[in-house]
Amino acid sequence: MLEPSHNNELPPIPGKRYFTIGEVSELCQVKAHVLRYWEQEFPQLSPVKRRGNRRYYQRQDVLTIRQIRSLLYDQGYTIGGAKQKLEGSDTKEDISQTRQLIRQMIVELEEVLHVLDGP
Repeated sequence: MLEPSHNNELPPIPGKRYFTIGEVSELCQVKAHVLRYWEQEFPQLSPVKRRGNRRYYQRQDVLTIRQIRSLLYDQGYTIGGAKQKLEGSDTKEDISQTRQLIRQMIVELEEVLHVLDGP
């Protein structure tokens, strides 16, 4: 059974170009064998394979894995449901929600900046 993580805070993604499967496992708090399985299930995941068939993930892959993790572990989606969600059945709605969230964050940050500037 999938167990949701009680720590919703994931570490920040370093500014590197490529990440090994071990690094991605730590960044996303998902075991390596689960990442390999997700590669088979989600066509959006396609790490670069180099010497000795080693996987190298890019930043976008890490973000996608975090999204898959959230859908499965936090929001309770099945693999099939997560696939549909990622394939864009709700893409316009998600973009709208994301824009609204970003606008709200900008307003809050401007308020913080105003408070920090002080009288």
